[in-house]
Amino acid sequence: MGKHGGRHVARKSLAGALSVIIVFALAGYLFVTNVRINRSVTVTSDTTQLLNERSRKVTELEGEVNTLSDKIDALKTLTGNDTSAQNAEDTGSGTKLKAVEGPGITVTLDDSPLWESKVGDSGSSADINDYVVHQQDIEGVVNALWAGGAESMMIEDQRVTYNSAVRCVGNVLLLQGKRYAPPFKISAIGPVNDMIQALNNSPTVQVYKEYVDSIGLGWKVERSDNLKFDAANAVPQTLKYAKAKES
Repeated sequence: MGKHGGRHVARKSLAGALSVIIVFALAGYLFVTNVRINRSVTVTSDTTQLLNERSRKVTELEGEVNTLSDKIDALKTLTGNDTSAQNAEDTGSGTKLKAVEGPGITVTLDDSPLWESKVGDSGSSADINDYVVHQQDIEGVVNALWAGGAESMMIEDQRVTYNSAVRCVGNVLLLQGKRYAPPFKISAIGPVNDMIQALNNSPTVQVYKEYVDSIGLGWKVERSDNLKFDAANAVPQTLKYAKAKES
């Protein structure tokens, strides 16, 4: 029994040693693999730095796309493949949205000047969200303007296309890889009176205006006889709309 017990202990020690070796071998393999995968990745906990770097890269790539788009459209014109009949927000067979101008309005949304006083020593407050512009506020204005007959639209310095997505992180607007601080400007070319009426009828805008009156969120609507939107790059996409079925 003594020898049997001794051998059992010896086997357990050997198995334990082998387990430790295997664990260290696997850990080393995972470490080497992780280093290889992340060799080109910049490690930082600074979110602002990452956003700035991304924005810089987007601007750089946009410059390259602009140059290539101009060349493509020039070639299409020379070969007779350019289409002149297209919607203001339809690239047709080209790669750029045409420059447009016409009567329109500009809506400006801004954080309340009271928000800084609502931030506690810890940098947070239970009701701080009430004092800043949110994603749904911007989306509400955009949807109301489309509903009012807007023919072309811009948010800040970017044309709004079929794939534009509004995202907010805190009180910072993220749009197509760029970030913007308030105030946020949304401009639309189209029937001015109809668009203003659509804003007044929008439930989302009505709720926003309640906060404008109660805590001072920023709200301004400006009419213009002639807004001008520069040409802009866009993914080629022929826009199609649903039509009522003829009886």
